[in-house]
Amino acid sequence: QVQLVESGGGLVQPGGSLRLSCAASGSISSINAPGWYRQVPGREREWVAVFTSDSSTNYTDSVKGRFTISRDSARNTVYLQMHNLKPEDTAVYYCNARIVTRQGVWYSRWGQGTEVTVSS
Repeated sequence: QVQLVESGGGLVQPGGSLRLSCAASGSISSINAPGWYRQVPGREREWVAVFTSDSSTNYTDSVKGRFTISRDSARNTVYLQMHNLKPEDTAVYYCNARIVTRQGVWYSRWGQGTEVTVSS
């Protein structure tokens, strides 16, 4: 059973920073195209930052220059460093990845989400 678990969310003032983590567990061979997404109640989930298939990174326009996605392959963990947070960044943040197990099985997995609230 492979799964993703996010952590690091919380309440932060505008202009503050947070680092989200997404840890994969299970019999994992590789994690492919991991990304971060967010969702506000009543709205569709939107992508925030992703690693592409060639390991480059893409960011949605609203977070460029403020957010950085990174990964630690040895720890099967993906991070989202967020700086200069704004109230409009308030959302539940989810990570997603295509995971290959040591048995060669592919899974697409979502984490349970971690809530980020930016407010004074």
